[in-house]
This record gives sequence, structure tokens and C-alpha cells, in this order.
Amino acid sequence: MVNRSHTYRTRAVILRRRSYSDADRILTVFTPRLGKRVLIAKGARKTTSRKAGHLELFSHANLLVAQARTWDIVTETVTVESFLNLRTNLDGISRAAYICELVDAFTAEDDENEALWELLLLCLRELNALPESAPQHDLLLRWFELHLLFQMGFQPELFACLGCGEDLRPVLNFLHLHAGGVFCPDCGRAQKGAEPITAQTLKILRHLARTQWESLRELRLGQSTALAVESVQQRYLVTVLERRLKSADFIFRLRQSSGTDDGAASNEAESSVDGLDNPPSPANPSYKATP
Repeated sequence: MVNRSHTYRTRAVILRRRSYSDADRILTVFTPRLGKRVLIAKGARKTTSRKAGHLELFSHANLLVAQARTWDIVTETVTVESFLNLRTNLDGISRAAYICELVDAFTAEDDENEALWELLLLCLRELNALPESAPQHDLLLRWFELHLLFQMGFQPELFACLGCGEDLRPVLNFLHLHAGGVFCPDCGRAQKGAEPITAQTLKILRHLARTQWESLRELRLGQSTALAVESVQQRYLVTVLERRLKSADFIFRLRQSSGTDDGAASNEAESSVDGLDNPPSPANPSYKATP
């Protein structure tokens, strides 16, 4: 019998799970006020378990949890959002897995981060609402990556030169992944390990960093620009994490197998970020996730 004085309720997104013992599951979850937690759902792999359908990967659930010595125990669970639409195609599944793996990789257990919780839910809801193979899939991932980095304190410096501190101008500047940002032409030429970054790529990165997703839904990037932005961010994430995520490799293989390295070219849409050559840095964005 569970002692109710040692239980707590929390909402959670299931980031990861693995089988344990004969019928149990170990769950890595992310919560709004308790941060990341590792829990055990006893008997969840039994066909008769009432918990099983409520503990699917990426699902948003309401949990009743009993405190225990090793792993706290999930005693009751009710689905809040199942995100069924994103589970119907590999595009949605692979990108949801990537978002959850990023959150898992950047967070430590018990570190509360409600803004990250809101960001995670917002992106899962957007993925769930997008049609299969929508061009916004990859744009949403790029936006999520930058805002996750901001929340975790790893955001690259995209607005001022890392060397002299002057505002970066819309010219060919220099990206330095290990330094964590961009140098102006004068400072960058002397930096070992720096590489050129075009004005267009930097402009898109800055626009993604300072803009809420609602204002980006209609943005379409040309293929070359989309791939350049993706390359910068993927390599920066590998630099920070010191490893490449499995889900990122899966998305790449999926894209190669489908033969769609499609950036939805649209010069007209890209013009919507013209005039943003010297935008202000992002400041405490609110992602407005609802319960």
C-alpha cells in the first residue's frame, strides 16, 4: 500500500525509456518544476498494465509518483497529450526523438527549468500540428536548437564580435565554434580555427534567435541557406556536447533515403528577414505553453 504522504503529482514528457527486469520500464522524464527525473513504472510492460498506454515516448502525462530509495515509482498515470499525429510518419517521430534527446543531453536531474518545459511542449505541439514532410519541420528544429542553447546558457554570440565587442556588420564574418560565436573580419582573420560565415547565414541565425515561433511559421528558406544554417548549428551542438546525437544521424539517413534534401526554396520568403542586419540580442523569451 502506497503511503500518500510520500507521493507527489507532476506533469511530465517521456524523453526516454528502457526495459527493466521482467515487466518494468525505466523512464527518463522532463517536468515543469522538478526538472529531469528518472522513474520506474513497475509492471508497465505487461499486456494487462493500465499504465502502458499512458507512458509512450514523447507523450505528455500527468503522473502520481511514490518516493522510493533508488527510483521513484509511477503509481498512476493519465495522458494529457498523446501527440498522435506526429506518430503517423517518420518525419514527425524522428524530429520528436531529436527534440527529446536534446533536452535529455543538456539537462541534469532535478534542475528545474520551467521555460525549457514550455519550449519542449510548444515544439511537440507544433510538430504534431504540421503535415507530413512540411518544410517547417527542419526550421522548427533550428529554432528549437537556438532557444534551447539560450535557456541552458550556451547560446553562441551572433550579434557582437567576440574579439572587439563591436556590432557585427552584414559582411563576410568569421565563425569560431570552440570560441562560441562570431568574429568581425578584422578580428577573425587572425583567429586559428575560425571559418567564414556569410551575411545571409548569420542573418537567418540571428532572426531565429530573436523571434518567437509564431512569427516564423511562414518563413521559407532556400535550400543552400537552410543547409548552411543546419551545418553551423549541428557542428556547434557537437562542439558543446562533445558527441553527435543518434537521432540527428537518423534524420540525416532518413533524408538521404527519401532523396529530399529540400529547403523549400523561396527568395521572396527569405526577404522577410531583410533589414535585420543589426537586430538586438534575444532577451528572456516566453514560450507560453499551456497546461
